[in-house]
Amino acid sequence: MFKSSGRRGFGRSSGTVTVIEARVHRSSARRARVAFLVTVFVVGLLTATVAADRMHPVFALILGLITGGVAGAAVWALVRVWPVLRLLWWWTPEILAGLVLVYGWVALARHTNLVLRLVVVAVLVGVPAGVPYLRRRVVAVAWCVIVRHRLRTCFAQFIHANQSGSLPLILWARPTRVGERVWVQLRPGLALRDLEHRQDRIAVACWADRVVIERASTGNAGYLRFDIKRRDVLTATVGSPLVDLVDPATPTPLRTVGQTPTALDLPDIPKPGASKPTRDTGPSPRKPATAPAPEPATAAAGVNGEDVTDWI
Repeated sequence: MFKSSGRRGFGRSSGTVTVIEARVHRSSARRARVAFLVTVFVVGLLTATVAADRMHPVFALILGLITGGVAGAAVWALVRVWPVLRLLWWWTPEILAGLVLVYGWVALARHTNLVLRLVVVAVLVGVPAGVPYLRRRVVAVAWCVIVRHRLRTCFAQFIHANQSGSLPLILWARPTRVGERVWVQLRPGLALRDLEHRQDRIAVACWADRVVIERASTGNAGYLRFDIKRRDVLTATVGSPLVDLVDPATPTPLRTVGQTPTALDLPDIPKPGASKPTRDTGPSPRKPATAPAPEPATAAAGVNGEDVTDWI
């Protein structure tokens, strides 16, 4: 928390400008004290134990206290300034862009004249604005920076933080074909289920069409992936190269169109109120086919009409 003692217009004081929330400020101070005491005890004890083999135990104890105090002070400073480091992490792209812009302009002004400076600025600004591919890439990167801030604002507004007041840590973002993809690390006290029923509100906060939240790791339940979708690429018109392969002089054959049916013809369906047909139990069994009876053999006649059948 930073305080300002200046005055606004009309004689009113500006009051307090809150950069870090009071709950986060108190929590970081408490954790810093605990981390300092634990580090001093552990590092001092280990150092004194190892040094006791090489020097007098009193000197080893003094060395352990000094070493533990230095290590504890370093840990205390790291834990104490962690909220500030988080704030700097949120504004890292803007800080880097500002440094590059300021120092780049200063270096350019020292080594070139005004005309050359204007030419360089016109090229650096005009080429990305004039080339469609570069312009789309610049806009996509800008949306990634904006989405990180919108998610942080969204988390601070209606997503409950843990008892220490720590919000989810927004890691990085990259552009996709439909929008942006952001990776987020949840703090203790939050879960994916707490965010799934708020996806519509997150989409409103990010100025997007919809938001899909999924796990980004199979071993870490708090490592999530936010897919910010602003458009649907499946609705775009896709050109086909097959149209160019068709000869324009190809004659179009005439096709006869048959009569279009206007009603269904279902004679097998009974009319309403008619008796139901008897159920068909299946085909009737067929009688086995009988072989035709052989015709009686004709009698063989011999000479003078004599029957010689018995002799054959």
